[in-house]
Amino acid sequence: MNAFIQGLPKVELHLHIEGSLEPELLFKLAQRNGLSIPYDSPEELRKAYEFEDLQSFLDIYYQGANALQTEQDFYDLTWAYLKRCEQDNVMHTEIFFDPQTHTERGISFGTVINGIDRALKEGEESLGISSQLIMCFLRHLSEQAALETLSQALPYKDKIIAVGLDSSEKGHPPEKFARVFTEARKAGFLTVAHAGEEGPAQNIYDAIELLGVSRVDHGVRCVESDALVEQLIESQMPLTVCPLSNIKLCVFESMADHNIVELLRKGVAVTINSDDPAYFGGYMTDNFLAVSQAHKMSKEEIAKFTLNAIDASFIDNEKKQAYRQRVNHYLNSES
Repeated sequence: MNAFIQGLPKVELHLHIEGSLEPELLFKLAQRNGLSIPYDSPEELRKAYEFEDLQSFLDIYYQGANALQTEQDFYDLTWAYLKRCEQDNVMHTEIFFDPQTHTERGISFGTVINGIDRALKEGEESLGISSQLIMCFLRHLSEQAALETLSQALPYKDKIIAVGLDSSEKGHPPEKFARVFTEARKAGFLTVAHAGEEGPAQNIYDAIELLGVSRVDHGVRCVESDALVEQLIESQMPLTVCPLSNIKLCVFESMADHNIVELLRKGVAVTINSDDPAYFGGYMTDNFLAVSQAHKMSKEEIAKFTLNAIDASFIDNEKKQAYRQRVNHYLNSES
């Protein structure tokens, strides 16, 4: 099954590009930009990636982002991630970026997005990996800060498919950003939001109803409400689940406890994603392997994660059909 998973064509819908900053690249960027970091080596920094909860991760995540200073830095970060996609047979990826993480420390919006976009374009041309870019608002910051970020994004609208909502759920429910998301939809952006990871099932309801999301990022706490699970099945509202992340941040004690396979078998449109792979122990293939090793599954069930992701993606129907054919051809050839 491991070889099947390695070769399986994949689609990633929940990836924070800043969360793909590997310690080796972080050290290289820090040196290039004349920054000091409080670790002696990439190995020592990697040992610090033991987290008690989301906040303990965010503290070190934002610290690492300080190494990103120039357009070339953002290009190098994105290109390194795309090379991992190539290894993992990722056909298409929809990448989150957090402009406020950078604009708050004096990096211009254009510096961030132009570096990322340049790498994504080159990734399609030279690696054959298609992509979309999603701008996230940091929910621990104010509504006003999000509105200002939305305004900054408008000149780059041709590079951004959707807006999202990430950072800590606790104390920052979806309704805090309802007006921001209304304005974003008016401007023509699609919407997604993190909900139901550390926050309750109600946050999933509210993300759907108040923010008008096309899919829910995480969403694993939907099982707290049978009615919500039924609604998700009926509407086929996608959940972009991040298995290794959920274990690393103690959402579940072990992969055997994870509910992703149970939700798949009930008919919920769950997908597998890597979230912040540099910090959580693995990219797409690693996440698929971790789920497969903890839950006995058929090849058809494993491939269903990719088919769900294709359906949930923001690409056109012609490309979706081509990607479905690629997955089904692979599945038939491996059966």
